[in-house]
Amino acid sequence: MESLKTILYFSIFRYPLNIDEIHSYTNHNDLSETKGEISQLIERKILTDIDGFYVYGNDLESVTKRLKGNIQAKKAMIIAKQRAKFISKFPFVKAVGISGSLSKDYYDEDSDIDFFVITKDSKLWICRTLLMLYKKLFLLNSRKYFCINYFISESQLEIQEKNRFTATELKTLIPLEGKTIFEDFYKNNNWINDYFSNFQPNTDSVNSTEKTYFTAFLEFLMNNNVGNGIDSLFKTLTLKKWNSKFHYLNEDDFKIALKSTKNISKHHPSNFQKKVITALNEKVEEVQIKFKIELAKEYV
Repeated sequence: MESLKTILYFSIFRYPLNIDEIHSYTNHNDLSETKGEISQLIERKILTDIDGFYVYGNDLESVTKRLKGNIQAKKAMIIAKQRAKFISKFPFVKAVGISGSLSKDYYDEDSDIDFFVITKDSKLWICRTLLMLYKKLFLLNSRKYFCINYFISESQLEIQEKNRFTATELKTLIPLEGKTIFEDFYKNNNWINDYFSNFQPNTDSVNSTEKTYFTAFLEFLMNNNVGNGIDSLFKTLTLKKWNSKFHYLNEDDFKIALKSTKNISKHHPSNFQKKVITALNEKVEEVQIKFKIELAKEYV
């Protein structure tokens, strides 16, 4: 029942899917397999078909919510593309993509525009610090249209946590800047196909990053051992601040939510990944009790 697990997953966000979307999140070879499962689930009154969207439970208003969010996403995407190009001009930025709710074609008044940034090797923390300084000084620390909370470097393109949450995030990621880097990124993360065998990344419309003379000069100045030392210093200072600020997180949660290595920087203090997987497992257990359908649980 791969279709059901997909629907349960997106029901956490009150985001019902249509049949083609559901199929894209399965390992079914043919759409007819997905349609067959959906038909069974409707017959058993586990799902409801609302204008071609499949809803779990009684959350019928989620269809209206999704459609409104889809309209708002079109407007937000215009801003996101402009911001992504701007971010790509910063020193040591190699690639920029959109993640989060907007990457799933949804946006509302509570949404942020989340950016996924790939940096040059050994310069991730310089890059992150410069972008954060810009946000604090010029955007008054507002994250509404400038949420930069996930960085990786070009030397470690493979995402380490491999689960349904990360697979979904990578599948829906919208690459905008850094064509060749994103091509390598998807090659290094072909494990996504273990979850969604129909996934075929498309980088045809991704721009190649172009630096200004000023940015290129800054990169030249710091592309040495001194720059590497500054990068290590920024990492140490940031990690010290996070250890103090988020001391309430246990060690395991900190390592996932605020992963801080030479090649990775995550800033997810709410540990959203864990919350989503926990919520999904609760729904899996609910389905087992109410409908006697066994689904494998997910793990972080």
